[in-house]
Amino acid sequence: MKKPNNEHNWFFVDESGDPTFYNSRGEYIVGREGCSPILILGFVETTDPHLLRQQILNLQVEVGTNPYFTEAPSVKKSVIALHAKDDLPEIRYLVYKRLAELDYRAQFIVARKVEKVFVANYNKSSGQFYDDLITRLFENVLHRYEKNTIIFSKRGSRRRQIPLEQAIQKAIDRFEKKRGTEIRTAISVQAQQPSGEPCLSIIDYMNWAVYRAYTRREERFYSAIASKVSSLIEIYDVEGQRINYFNKRNPFAINKITPL
Repeated sequence: MKKPNNEHNWFFVDESGDPTFYNSRGEYIVGREGCSPILILGFVETTDPHLLRQQILNLQVEVGTNPYFTEAPSVKKSVIALHAKDDLPEIRYLVYKRLAELDYRAQFIVARKVEKVFVANYNKSSGQFYDDLITRLFENVLHRYEKNTIIFSKRGSRRRQIPLEQAIQKAIDRFEKKRGTEIRTAISVQAQQPSGEPCLSIIDYMNWAVYRAYTRREERFYSAIASKVSSLIEIYDVEGQRINYFNKRNPFAINKITPL
């Protein structure tokens, strides 16, 4: 294994979709209104978060001072934190155009929500399902830099700092067992609101592009940022088997995936 790079690497992590399988009455609701058919975990990574933050903040100022946008109610949220699902289509265009120009890399884990897998592998625990995807996402990336800071987007009321730290540690353990070596890099895990960390808007937009490709079979958003994607792993098909691994040599495309 190569010696770690002596730089500080930053990961900004978010999700798209949800880990829910059942409603409060125990009914299976995957694919129904309000319950997504997939869960996506992704990160963007960079050794220069300061530049990325400034570029996103500059874009928020441009949006907030543009007379074309000022009368739209949703813009009040956009100038606090850009969020692909809620932003105007014109703002999405500006964001994806800017993201295509910046220097960062992204990786994703995509899991179709297969009930028999949820029961057998995760004991019907949404937390276990979510945290396993985090482990898979980070399994092969934490040995490359001497210092790593992982910042998760903090949404909702779930208390997940300790589970997330445990999921990251499991990723380290898996790598060490697989490679027969020890990871000696420094790793810090934090949670932050998107309004307090502009880089989280980048992974929000990246995840949204992947989500639209899977759920709407709409590829134009992904195409705008495809050059930034290092890997996209789809771990379950309808039978619960891993089927797709996309990278630079095998680029992601809608016609390569089974419709949901």
